[in-house]
Amino acid sequence: MKINLEKINKVYLSGIGGIGLSALAYYFHDLGKEVVGSDLLESEVTKRIKEAGIDINFKQKESNITSDIDVFIYSSALPDDHIELARARELAIPVFSYFQFLGILSKNYRTIAVSGTNGKTTTTAMLGLILEKAGLDPTVIVGSLVPQWGTNFRLGKSDILLVEACEWQAHMLELQPQMIVISNIAQDHLDFYKDLEDIKNHFQKFADKLPPDGILLINKDDVNSQKITCRGKKITFGKDEQADYIFGNIELGQGQQKFTTNKFEQIELSVPGLYNIYNAMAAMAVADQLGVNKHQIWNALQEFKGSWRRFETVGNMKTNLVISDYAHHPDSIAMLLRAAKDFYPDRKLIAVFQPHHHNRTQTLLDEFAKCFYLADQVIVSEIYQVSGRENEEHEDVSSQDLLDKMNHGKKHYAQDFAAVKEILKKINPSNALILFIGAGDIDNLAREIVD
Repeated sequence: MKINLEKINKVYLSGIGGIGLSALAYYFHDLGKEVVGSDLLESEVTKRIKEAGIDINFKQKESNITSDIDVFIYSSALPDDHIELARARELAIPVFSYFQFLGILSKNYRTIAVSGTNGKTTTTAMLGLILEKAGLDPTVIVGSLVPQWGTNFRLGKSDILLVEACEWQAHMLELQPQMIVISNIAQDHLDFYKDLEDIKNHFQKFADKLPPDGILLINKDDVNSQKITCRGKKITFGKDEQADYIFGNIELGQGQQKFTTNKFEQIELSVPGLYNIYNAMAAMAVADQLGVNKHQIWNALQEFKGSWRRFETVGNMKTNLVISDYAHHPDSIAMLLRAAKDFYPDRKLIAVFQPHHHNRTQTLLDEFAKCFYLADQVIVSEIYQVSGRENEEHEDVSSQDLLDKMNHGKKHYAQDFAAVKEILKKINPSNALILFIGAGDIDNLAREIVD
């Protein structure tokens, strides 16, 4: 089905503080619709939404849902018997999950979907800024706040919709894209997928949704992506000399990295990590396929300063630099620590990690135990419980289990954030880099401890 936006006057978003629903809040608000939402907790995201003039109820109750609401959209974290969701159904209001609505919306546009286990957010942000600079005026929904926009959303007037396509519970299959980027494929979300092979099969199903004139962009260096096929054109990027878009000759400097490509002149990035070079290559490849001028691509990437919670400099704690990062998968954590060492080789590295989701922690316990080898000190806080996504059979796993498996000479267990602060006080670092890592609320602690 397609949706007639002109017939929508009032929208209710249950779980508006989520990164996806918050983007839809801005979308409808910028279209001049009345937007109301609800959430259980206040956050940086809800603060910005309220500043935009959108009403938020912090008590989710039946009376919030009124008959004048035209569309009710909810977070997938809501249980099926949630009081607001149940009331919307009782009133026969059209009800959609965030991912269902995004899928419907994608039919109204020429949709570019950025997918993969790691790198989706940064690639989407980079590409969105490139397309904006090129005058293609895209609508962009991204999984983090982009400094240049002040939100995780940009409303454009063209027919291009650029979205971050989430693989959790195979939600990317709701989309109807014309272009797909697959950054990489790794084991994750094993509370839904059976194994790595099952994950790859679902990404193939996603690629199968491309039309005959569609374009699939694949990381040539990622072994798990290689057999993904499509009916349309397949484009590759990477270090591999057989790739269509090739990079090499990486130069690292203080706060900067440079590299060359076979299609463009030397590219400069002020964000660290080999993974960000791959993200930039994916964004460049899409932009080039859309006919964007090479100078506009170069300028947008040079000006890219990252996004919220992606190697974000929060401030200083005495002489120590404090950085917050959303990394929550062993692969992304290992790459993050390598990037930190590359950009700050003279600083000791203290990694403060909050595991995200009990199932992920248990199923990837061995991988998590191995990924902190570059850190000089490791502090692991207790696991962040993800509302609506936990399973009792996995809740007996603890961060202490992770510490027990970790072969590291300076590791510390913290039952809560107060314990993290006590451990940091005991370590008493000087001129170190303190990296707060995780997809939960660990970012709040990073902002709390800065001077």
